Amino acid sequence: MSISKGLAESAVVAKVIYKEPVESLKQCVVADVEEDEPEEAANAEQSVLWDMTRPLEGSCRMELLKFDHPQGQDVFWHSSAHILGQAMEREFGCHLTIGPALESGFYYDGFFGDRKLNDNDFSAIEGHAQQISKESQPFQRCVVSKTEALELFKENPFKVQLITNKVPDGALTSCYRCGDLIDLCRGPHLPNTNRAKAFLVTKNSAAYWLGDQNLDSLQRLYGIAFPNDKLLKEYKKFQEEAAKRDHRNIGKAQELFMFHPVMSPGSCFWFPLGARIYNKLMDFMRSEYRLRGFSEVVTPNMYDSRCFLTSGHYQNYKDDMYSLDVEKQEWMLKPMNCPGHFLMFDARVRSYKELPMRFADFGVLHRNEASGALTGLTRVRRFQQDDAHIFCRPEQIKSEVSAALDFLDFVYKIFGFQASYALSTRPKKALGSKEIWDNAEVQLKAALDESGREWSLNPGDGAFYGPKIDIRLQDAMKRKHQCGTIQLDFNGPIRFNLQYRKEGVEEGVDDEEKGEFKGAEEKNAKGEVIWREGRLKNGFERPVVIHRAILGSVERMSAILMEHYAGKWPFWLSPRQVQVVPVGTQFNEYALWVERQLQIHGFYAEAETSGKTLNKKAMACLEQGGPHAVLST
Repeated sequence: MSISKGLAESAVVAKVIYKEPVESLKQCVVADVEEDEPEEAANAEQSVLWDMTRPLEGSCRMELLKFDHPQGQDVFWHSSAHILGQAMEREFGCHLTIGPALESGFYYDGFFGDRKLNDNDFSAIEGHAQQISKESQPFQRCVVSKTEALELFKENPFKVQLITNKVPDGALTSCYRCGDLIDLCRGPHLPNTNRAKAFLVTKNSAAYWLGDQNLDSLQRLYGIAFPNDKLLKEYKKFQEEAAKRDHRNIGKAQELFMFHPVMSPGSCFWFPLGARIYNKLMDFMRSEYRLRGFSEVVTPNMYDSRCFLTSGHYQNYKDDMYSLDVEKQEWMLKPMNCPGHFLMFDARVRSYKELPMRFADFGVLHRNEASGALTGLTRVRRFQQDDAHIFCRPEQIKSEVSAALDFLDFVYKIFGFQASYALSTRPKKALGSKEIWDNAEVQLKAALDESGREWSLNPGDGAFYGPKIDIRLQDAMKRKHQCGTIQLDFNGPIRFNLQYRKEGVEEGVDDEEKGEFKGAEEKNAKGEVIWREGRLKNGFERPVVIHRAILGSVERMSAILMEHYAGKWPFWLSPRQVQVVPVGTQFNEYALWVERQLQIHGFYAEAETSGKTLNKKAMACLEQGGPHAVLST
């Protein structure tokens, strides 16, 4: 077999496809990540990314991926992270910790002691990176035992902890060497460092070891790299345009919202013009709810913590929740609406005739985000969602998921977005049996297949209570955002003992099962029972719950729309739809009358009655985001 010189020079990594399992592929334990690896889906074929300099194993077919392939970019930026790590060691002699590829670029965390990095350090790092690239250092894969790995990294306590916790005694793990750097890594990598010819350090931030603020403080350096200078120039141009569209700048220029860094960091203050956009988005969803059979409900903001013990949020999500002391009992602000909707479903005996039952809720949610993670409207502590929960019978799942996908497509097309779909499956930390999860995943796969939409698999990224369809939208800048989601939940109804009377079962028939019932139970670290499964009554069945959001967080969607439209709002969503501009001050009274008539008919109208010239009035209007109609009187 031979390939062209051009392909050989442009290929980044090999993709090897096996029809039968190859045991040698599982010999090495991954030790270079903070989280556990997700379980692999059982497929007829197994594909593995492979170093182009590594001998093939077993019977397989192979594809060569370039930088323009998503997996090729991931490998390219992972290798670039190693270049960044080597540059950090050369310049600062720091302890390296974790350095993954991101969707766009990469970062590396390091322990620098008391030293604080700043923008002035970037040029030195970039200089080292350029030198490392020129040296064309080969990436060399090494397989070592746990004992050898501990000896190799004995001077780096962070690597020692990863090896100790993740590599079982007697097991093997892999490392990669390039130049002076050797690092724990699963690979694969570029053939050599010279492939990353254009390198840029983009920013730095603080971080914590393993993401735990109680552990060591780290410094994080972010970077981006490309195969040539042309792509780097295009990236810089893109970033300049993105900066112009930054929702924080648009929000300030158009006086839409603000944050107070002291009195309530992470919670948005919406000015009148911003509140118009915020409310319009919710009104738009409400109008569609009426047409699509959803009923809006209102639920409390805080609950006794026992509610979240039942739901499982307390066990799986407690660190991200706010707790309160109410009469010496622990209460919590809700991070999600679903427990409240479960309680409402359980308020009385339900019949199969009532299903599907679709509850929608714009309730206020709170999540305890770390202060360093707060970013404008895209990462906040207080927010609202276009949240809905559909209680349905098993045979209604496909039709309800299909309707949810159609609803989502309709909304995104209104905004001018394109959407892609991924099925996220069972994570390591999950409620319920594998059998329940498998059944739920099969149902979602069937709904996606029948919809005719293209979709991808995202193993191990489901919610802790069920698998989900994640929908990523693409904006005018070709950036992708995770907003919408459709999640299937078989566990919530079990945990809240939700049930409905089945078809053919008459009301009033003795529904109490005779004999002792011993269901599943859950205990805390002290051995105390914190949840016990309730009895399913005779003639009753448990509903399936579909969790559904389209806008997602209204705050985050507002930010995405500000940047998508670059502050130039479509007429229906604009907070300043019409500006009445009189040609002279003698017509101000008439302009105010026109303004009032437009307001009476439901438009956001303003009369510009200052003494400025007509041209200056028009220019000021455009600078503030501009209405879609300017009337001279």
